[in-house]
Amino acid sequence: MKRTRKSLLLTLSWILLSVSTSIVIILTQPLAPVPAQEPATTVETTDTPSSESSQPNQTPKPEATEPKKTDTATEPTLTPEELARQQKFIEADKLYLAGNITEAETLYREVKTPFANDIPNQERKPAIVDATQLSPAGKVYWRESEAGIAAKLQTRTEVPLKLLVEQYPEFIPGHIRYAEILKQYNRPKEAVEILERASSLYPDQPDLIKAKVTALADEKKWMEASLAARQFAILYPNDPQAEEFTQLAEKNLKRYKAHIREEIRGNTLANIITGAVGYAVTGSLLGPFSALDSTILLLQGEGAVGESVAKQAKQQLPLVKDEEVLAYVNEIGQKLVKVSGRTEFKYEFFVIPEEELNAFALPGGKVFINAGAIAKSNSEAELAGLIGHELSHVVLSHGFQLVTQGNLISNVTQYLPFGGTVGQLFSLSYSRDMERQADVLGTRLIVANGYAADGLRNLMATLQKQQKNAPPTWISSHPGGKERVNYLENLIIRGKYNRYSYEGVERHTAIQAKVKQILKEEKERKEKKRRSE
Repeated sequence: MKRTRKSLLLTLSWILLSVSTSIVIILTQPLAPVPAQEPATTVETTDTPSSESSQPNQTPKPEATEPKKTDTATEPTLTPEELARQQKFIEADKLYLAGNITEAETLYREVKTPFANDIPNQERKPAIVDATQLSPAGKVYWRESEAGIAAKLQTRTEVPLKLLVEQYPEFIPGHIRYAEILKQYNRPKEAVEILERASSLYPDQPDLIKAKVTALADEKKWMEASLAARQFAILYPNDPQAEEFTQLAEKNLKRYKAHIREEIRGNTLANIITGAVGYAVTGSLLGPFSALDSTILLLQGEGAVGESVAKQAKQQLPLVKDEEVLAYVNEIGQKLVKVSGRTEFKYEFFVIPEEELNAFALPGGKVFINAGAIAKSNSEAELAGLIGHELSHVVLSHGFQLVTQGNLISNVTQYLPFGGTVGQLFSLSYSRDMERQADVLGTRLIVANGYAADGLRNLMATLQKQQKNAPPTWISSHPGGKERVNYLENLIIRGKYNRYSYEGVERHTAIQAKVKQILKEEKERKEKKRRSE
């Protein structure tokens, strides 16, 4: 009885101590955002700097390499048709890098199969912002919508606007007004979709992007709003409103960070109670202090979480140390970072000597890629698509959002086997919306760097063919299949993104040979270790 009473008194004392400590933590945590850091230009495991292009839309010329010979007995050989196709890609890439874009595109078109829903040779009409430039039918739709607004009649307003944006997508004010009307009649999600679709067609129209940023912010999607503004400022630095968009990006980023901090603070008391219960159950102070530590870590932000978990990951995971392979992956990643819209993180890219096609990203810019992703992708553009997708989860703070929402769950699992933050981060389950956001942003990132827009789509198509009975690991955690391929095709067609651009086949093939040799040696090492045990 005395022992129980003593335990209860200790628990009560811990709760009081924790509450007071947490109050101090909350009051002393700065509200201002952490100053931005320059993105890293080298990976931790190599001294070779990445040779990044100073222009985001220029792809560096592949360097000549002398890869080690692989064991061809275990590697499937290419058919004569596949070899011829590969050679054409290499020729097209050389033309592209030499500036002969038209000739390169002709070759790319010869070897690439058109999408099922592709509409060839359909030119995008120039944007117009003045209603007097509309055709007679377009002017009728515009006048009818104005009459509907004046009469406050929903159907009379919506119908002509819907027809207007469908038949005259080049008329920018039509999209903006249609979105405003949809928001007015409590359909904000549809309003965002209208502006998303229009901005994918005309990403250089400041009024359209500004309307999109406002619509996203109204829906409390501050991170997406910030990125939309930031990308406009990055991609169109000479636009007179570029500086205004930079300020808009910062404003929405601050709102997002403030929201996340409030969410974390709201979880603090629950974490304290969880820690106290853990102490009462186990008699160990590890649980309570871990609960407080995780809260402090989250309050420090995404960069701190990423650094902490990446440090543990690097201790637990084997990493490839080949400088040429690491420089290749890092160069691709850093080019994508430059147009991502978030430079406050220290971005690092690591390669794990595992055969499965897999990749994952930690909050704060730490991206881990299996060597199998290099071995099983067919070009630099495909690998860039994979890296761009994972990088997009970082840029959009998807992992940090999930960790923040799951902070209490993470603290509970500390008292169970295999619990804790690392386990949570390595098994993040992104929502369908998050996956699609990463697809959209990832595709935009590779397009902005001059890669073929169908890099991620082609990788997904390859995986779909290889699935057979069991899907690859990356597919298991990133739902896909035929539906995903079709969605990516529609995204490219709808956005008028260029899929007849740089593929990077020759350089990728050279690095791929090195990676396959590394995987072969790693497999032999594991087998030797297994036999000796």
